[in-house]
Amino acid sequence: MKISDLQEKDVVNVKDGKKIGNIVDIRIDEKGNMYGIMVEKYHFFFSLFNNTMVEIKWNQIEKIGKDVILVNLD
Repeated sequence: MKISDLQEKDVVNVKDGKKIGNIVDIRIDEKGNMYGIMVEKYHFFFSLFNNTMVEIKWNQIEKIGKDVILVNLD
């Protein structure tokens, strides 16, 4: 799977079923291991004026599906 494939998927929280946003970047440590993703929060009205990002650690990702990435955020 390519990073561009991940960026096309919606990120959804399994706790409440809400869409968080879309992946805009990944976090890689100095050894080259991916340890998280950066997601731009989805707020249609606010996204015009505010660029809010959330970091999701790799261990918070529950499932990567065909269309969505399910994450477990409290």
